[in-house]
Formats: sequence, C-alpha cells, structure tokens
Amino acid sequence: MSDTAVADTRRLNSKPQDLTDAYGPPSNFLEIDIFNPQTVGVGRARFTTYEVRMRTNLPIFKLKESCVRRRYSDFEWLKNELERDSKIVVPPLPGKALKRQLPFRGDEGIFEESFIEERRQGLEQFINKIAGHPLAQNERCLHMFLQEEAIDRNYVPGKLAAHPLAR
Repeated sequence: MSDTAVADTRRLNSKPQDLTDAYGPPSNFLEIDIFNPQTVGVGRARFTTYEVRMRTNLPIFKLKESCVRRRYSDFEWLKNELERDSKIVVPPLPGKALKRQLPFRGDEGIFEESFIEERRQGLEQFINKIAGHPLAQNERCLHMFLQEEAIDRNYVPGKLAAHPLAR
C-alpha cells in the first residue's frame, strides 16, 4: 500500500472560538411559538385560535418573520396534507378531547383555561417537530400554514424550489 492511499488522520486545525462566534446569531435558526389563545364565537360556533409566530434565517422561507392566527382544525389540515403528500413521519396532534365537548358538563370543557394551555403546549411541540424536519421545510402547505394570513384549501400541493440565493 503506498503512502498516498493511507487516509490522513491528522487533526484538523481548528480556530479558537471568540466572543463573536460564541454569542453571535446562530448560523441557521427556526423559532416557532404558539401563544395568545383567544376564544371567539358563541354556542356551537365557539372556538379557540392561537397566534403562531415564526422567526428564521433559513433561505427556504420567503418571510423571515411572520405571525398568523390558527385554530385546531388548521393544525389538523396541515397534518393531513403532510401525511398525504410528503414522505415524512408526521407526529400526532394533541387529542380532540371529545369528552370535554359533551353538553351539560359542570365546567367550560374545551374552553377551560387549563385545557387551552395544555393544548397550546401540544400544538407548539407538534409544529416545531414538523418545521424542524428538512423535508417538511420544502412543503408548500407548511409555508402557507406559517406565513399566509389565510389558508387556501384549494392550493396545489407540492414542493418549493430552493431559494435562488441558497444555491
């Protein structure tokens, strides 16, 4: 075996980390928060919405910051779209809480503060798991969910082309 065929096992010369590297902005980040739940409507038309705030520097997203309002059924729509059109394993949503929706309960059911907070946490975990997946980041439905004021349920499913600056 000749000397050129042997792998070079010397350590890479790494530069010491300075304060700018240690405390500067991360090279790539994607932050999604679910907050500010609001219950609207009356009777059977009553539902809770949540603000979905996203901040990123990933080039695949056209907006670097966005804030939209979504309800539980919008999260269900996103889950169904991803299961139908993508090759990723989609995590479960927090449960529907059907027993909490029964009439003649002695409490507020799905509109009780503790339940809304528990659901908010579950939705935040769900969307962060999905959005953190590199394959999901290319899906049109995820971008629409995070960045468009209204969800177009008649959209054409598919992948986004890589941003021209990302090449």
